[in-house]
Amino acid sequence: MVSGTRRDGLFYGVGAYLCWGLFPAFFTLLAPAGPVEVLAHRIVWSAVFLLAVLAVAHRLRDLARLSARTWLQLLAASALISVNWGTYIFAVLNDHVVDAALGYFINPLVSVALAVLVLGERIGGLQRIALVIATIAVVVLTVEVGQPPYIAVILATSFGIYGLVKKVVDADPRVSVAVETLLALPLAGGFLIALHLLGEGSFGHHGTGHTLLLLAAGPVTAIPLLLFAAAAQRLPLVVLGLLFYLNPALQMAWGVLIGQESMPLGRWIGFALIWVALAVMAVDALRRSAGTAGRQRVVSRDAAES
Repeated sequence: MVSGTRRDGLFYGVGAYLCWGLFPAFFTLLAPAGPVEVLAHRIVWSAVFLLAVLAVAHRLRDLARLSARTWLQLLAASALISVNWGTYIFAVLNDHVVDAALGYFINPLVSVALAVLVLGERIGGLQRIALVIATIAVVVLTVEVGQPPYIAVILATSFGIYGLVKKVVDADPRVSVAVETLLALPLAGGFLIALHLLGEGSFGHHGTGHTLLLLAAGPVTAIPLLLFAAAAQRLPLVVLGLLFYLNPALQMAWGVLIGQESMPLGRWIGFALIWVALAVMAVDALRRSAGTAGRQRVVSRDAAES
């Protein structure tokens, strides 16, 4: 029987990843706005939406309680997520959704590599095998395309480093995400004002529907982040990690079936190798989770008997 907390966590987690997986359907509607303009609107209206969320939750005072160290960490997180968002929007608006999906498929593998290289964490044999397979996959994709898969690498690396930064941030998730958008707000807002003064912005010049869609970029960005934060509090990391693959799977399906993006044999082979690497990682994660649960049961039984 699934507990109420676990059931709620699954609902929030699936909701977050379904939203992210369907992002291509939303961002393609924002043309003729270019990638940088869409990114700026995404930041501005996310900041407005998240400030409203903090106000409703009575968490605005938390902003004043953040330490200087936390502000610097969130400044780094803001820069990283802005790069990630901008690259993703560029990919969607330029028919590279499959490349974006590849980035999110390899993201867990990049996170493991960063944990080893940056945090000095030790990994097991299966994780090493997964990283080797993933490296071979990137080589195959590089040979197939004639150049490294830059979009995928930038997306995976920026989000992987973002995850490392967020791992050490001491703040409520709603507060930290709000601060990240607020720190990027001056640049994003200034860009939109300059664009408007130059008469080159699309906001307000392509009908009410287009204007409302740009405004919606804020809640569309923020809601899955809030759903994910709620899921992370209720689900084991293993379950959350497995749910993650809903996102790139949906994006890839969109790119291939809706966007009609090219998928030559070499690309399929590269993706297949990535999926094998992820399967190896999933098996290792499930095995570790089962081992941890077994040890906890033994400890609990021994404590009860003593």
